[in-house]
Amino acid sequence: MATQDFLVELGTEELPPKALKPLSDAFTQGIARGLDEAGIEFGKIEAFAAPRRLAVRIRKLADAQPDKSVEKRGPAVKAAFDDAGNPTRALTGFATSLGVTPDQLDTLETDKGAWVVYRTVEQGKPTVELMPELVEQSLAGLPIPKRMRWGAHRTEFVRPVHWVIMLFGNKVIDTPIMGLTPGNKTRGHRFHCPKSLIVPTPGDYEVVLRQEGYVIADFAGRREQIRAGVTELAEKEAGGKAVIDEDLLDEVTALNEWPVPLMGRFEERFLEVPAEALISSMKEHQKYFHVVAADGDMLPLFITVANIQSKDPAQVISGNEKVIRPRLSDAAFFYETDRKTRLEDRVDALKPIVFQEKLGSIYDKSVRVAALARKIAGAIGSDPALAERAAMLAKTDLVTEMVLEFTDLQGIMGQYYAANDGEPEDVAKALNEQYMPRFAGDNLPTTLTGCAIAIADRLDSLVGLFGIHQPPSGTRDPFALRRASLGVLRIIIERELPLDLQTCCEWAQENFTVLTEQNTASTVVDYMLERFRAHYDEQGIGAEVYLAVHARRPTRPLDFDRRVKAVEAFRQLPEAQALAGANKRVSNILTKQGGDSIGETVDASLLQDSAEKALAEQVDQQAAKVLPLFENGDYASALSSLASLREPVDNFFDEVMVMADDEAIRNNRLALLNRLRNLFLRVADISLLPAAG
Repeated sequence: MATQDFLVELGTEELPPKALKPLSDAFTQGIARGLDEAGIEFGKIEAFAAPRRLAVRIRKLADAQPDKSVEKRGPAVKAAFDDAGNPTRALTGFATSLGVTPDQLDTLETDKGAWVVYRTVEQGKPTVELMPELVEQSLAGLPIPKRMRWGAHRTEFVRPVHWVIMLFGNKVIDTPIMGLTPGNKTRGHRFHCPKSLIVPTPGDYEVVLRQEGYVIADFAGRREQIRAGVTELAEKEAGGKAVIDEDLLDEVTALNEWPVPLMGRFEERFLEVPAEALISSMKEHQKYFHVVAADGDMLPLFITVANIQSKDPAQVISGNEKVIRPRLSDAAFFYETDRKTRLEDRVDALKPIVFQEKLGSIYDKSVRVAALARKIAGAIGSDPALAERAAMLAKTDLVTEMVLEFTDLQGIMGQYYAANDGEPEDVAKALNEQYMPRFAGDNLPTTLTGCAIAIADRLDSLVGLFGIHQPPSGTRDPFALRRASLGVLRIIIERELPLDLQTCCEWAQENFTVLTEQNTASTVVDYMLERFRAHYDEQGIGAEVYLAVHARRPTRPLDFDRRVKAVEAFRQLPEAQALAGANKRVSNILTKQGGDSIGETVDASLLQDSAEKALAEQVDQQAAKVLPLFENGDYASALSSLASLREPVDNFFDEVMVMADDEAIRNNRLALLNRLRNLFLRVADISLLPAAG
């Protein structure tokens, strides 16, 4: 089948910068999905995205769908002909519905009899006929929260669309898209090349735009050019290092078609303001990259990326310096003003701020978290008084001028202001560390006081919201309880804290008087333990390992994690599958014979066969060896040792009849199996692991 390259470009007003990359990805994926569903073969698919355009190029796109064999079954042969062999109404009706005569139909023999069938080959449609609809479908499915109309058009899109290219080879597909007739003309840079440019073929697209139009259409290529230019400018002009935030880099890439990095300066006096406040001001409002010296200290420099190759770059730099000066002046003013009022004097200002209608104000939450943090601090060997103090001050920076202006600085400014007030170092750090980890993979609190508050704050939210029946549902999680759960688990495990979730949640529950749900603490614990599944899935640990441990419901996260790691190591042993199968068999036998009512006291005088005597002896030896290991939480060594039971267990099932006629002997053998199974259950339910086939 012949192939050609295909190109579609949508030319628009400037697209929302934070949405550009997601829109481009969705547009590309939508077209690829449409081609797959239509059965059209294609090669490499390439996405292009710039402030005023979304484009997709498809290499080696087949010129038509493949022909498809079609078979439609009609009535049974018995019902298709009468006794004289003439077509019945059932047959003629079937043929007429297909536009054929009865003699054009075939017969299909099956196990259930013979049927009349119609067989034909459906010719594939030309690609040029299908692409407009596939493009429209992809555009309709883009993640656009709010679409707009423009002019007299009824067409809707995220921004007004001014031109469309749709090329198959060097031929234009002129079926209207978004109310416009496609052509082969694009437009260059708004200032450097404010005119139309002809794109002869899809392969010429980005070359024409770069060489004639002053547009770098490839988002990834433009992104890396900006990164390299900003990095080089910082090193060459200042001997420093540009700090490149990846999200900011994406946004700057989406704002520029022809990026030109330029370095500006600001007054050194502003360096007295915390660096985070300066960075937030430059990044959020102006999209500037900041520069640091070799020692990491911030320099009075910034790098902006202009969307124009200016003949007088000094003017552009001067303009940016004038714009940033009042921003930094505001930050300096806020910082100076905020430091005049101590954080402890701001506590009452939290009373009017609602945390949640039924759960009270931020002040109420602070009081609860302080009480809980005090208990948690005591349980992890930290100072309860410091944890309580830090918790009462934790949210006070929310009412400072700086955080009201730059909300992303909450916690960070709290630490600066607490240090300025002369609070203990642990208290000051905890005001920032309470929010850690802020996202997946983020740093954890470094102080135990910070750990106590971070855990207490999250558990207070979890218990409170579950207790008033407002858990996360589907995609709705307005209080980020899923993230809160994972944060608690990470802190406890990675900081190796000896905390029990059940105990901590019960402590949290005691601080509320408005909860209506029964067994709130246990419900929250179950919810949090369920979050472990995704946690281990990301580490490549199978769900069966998680389920084996979860079946025992250990409520200390550190203990849960050690069990999982031990079971994962056990699963790699050659004996694991056989022992998993044996545990499954034992579990089934015990369940049928009374389950929990079966004891595990074995009477040696009732052991008859050599195989059951050998197993009883090995179980005794293993119990003496592994029970101390269990007590110390050394599950990996215990399971490794228990793996040696494979041979005596296999021999037992090969040679011994568990369900003996003699009731005493039968019960004794059941007790032996129960004792065996209970050794493994000290770690996990091994029967849930894959057994040998």
